[in-house]
Amino acid sequence: MQRTSGEMSKFKTAKHFASWLGFAPNRKISGGKVLSSHTRKKTNPLAKVIRDAANAAGNSKSRLGDCFRRLAYRKGRVVAIGAISRKIAVIIYTMLTQGKAFCYEYAQNETINFKNNKLKNIVKTLKKYSISKSELDLAMA
Repeated sequence: MQRTSGEMSKFKTAKHFASWLGFAPNRKISGGKVLSSHTRKKTNPLAKVIRDAANAAGNSKSRLGDCFRRLAYRKGRVVAIGAISRKIAVIIYTMLTQGKAFCYEYAQNETINFKNNKLKNIVKTLKKYSISKSELDLAMA
């Protein structure tokens, strides 16, 4: 945090802060076509610490850890580290600019909503294929 001198006022938004850390993609567009979209390699010590925290989040049983594991399964561990690093940077920016602590209740509510949505999708799929409870019990045995 010493790199920013504790002053977050030089960054207009959390997006600017994430970009300064090197977590935002450097999109090159020509004629409406995306030619490349990779994050820049920067040697920012704060970014390294945040990346290490994102990597550690992959082993935790938190909302960020759940998100990390889903992304790592789909896109790979390196992409997941980059995405979670950006999320952590946004959380840090919000905490420093608004002077509020991280709200764990919000994260827990998000986890509950995620599980409820998953259950709704499963029930919807069961109805789509007209699978009864007895057939499901038979398959689980």
